[in-house]
Amino acid sequence: MTNIRVLIADDQVMVRQGFTVLLDAEPGIEVVGQAVDGTDAVAKAAELRPDVVLMDIRMPGLGGIEATRRLTEPPDAAVRVLILTTFDLDEYVYEALRAGASGFLLKDASAAELAHAVRIVATGDALLAPAVTRRLITEFARLTRAPRAPLKDRVGGLTERETEVLSLIAQGLSNAEIAERLVVAEQTVKTHVGRILTKLSLRDRTQAAVFAYETGLVRPGH
Repeated sequence: MTNIRVLIADDQVMVRQGFTVLLDAEPGIEVVGQAVDGTDAVAKAAELRPDVVLMDIRMPGLGGIEATRRLTEPPDAAVRVLILTTFDLDEYVYEALRAGASGFLLKDASAAELAHAVRIVATGDALLAPAVTRRLITEFARLTRAPRAPLKDRVGGLTERETEVLSLIAQGLSNAEIAERLVVAEQTVKTHVGRILTKLSLRDRTQAAVFAYETGLVRPGH
């Protein structure tokens, strides 16, 4: 089985080295490089072709948000970005999710949490389940200034069931939890999620959640 290739981008050498040691000790994960800032991360990602980039937000020069945008913007981009932050309500994290990141992780995460996060985003899913992520998306969706068209114009292409599933995704529920809530098979939920992403031209569950908040389908605090 091919190892998950990881690039670590952080301006603090101890953070880079610490995460490298933790991840290299995990089966099926290989750290292929380290980057000192966003510019370095973009260059090394092009050279090393990692599956996942662990991206700090606050770095000198090119920051993590713009670096994330540059990595994920190309239509054929295969790399996944996992944002690293020192606290759970960093005002920049929400912007990083909008820029194309697949989720975020606190820097004080355990080795097991770090490895789990890397594996989750490497499979093409998004790290959305932790309650801290729900709080973040809820809080910073409130701060967006996106124009609000009528709801039917924003999600009119979705069926009633798909709209319901999208709402539950935005609340941070997993497929299994959504299946239990709606009393359907988990595979049925997976099918709905796939159709939602396709219809809305979204990359993953994180972008779906951001979309749901920005369009007003789900309101912060509800």
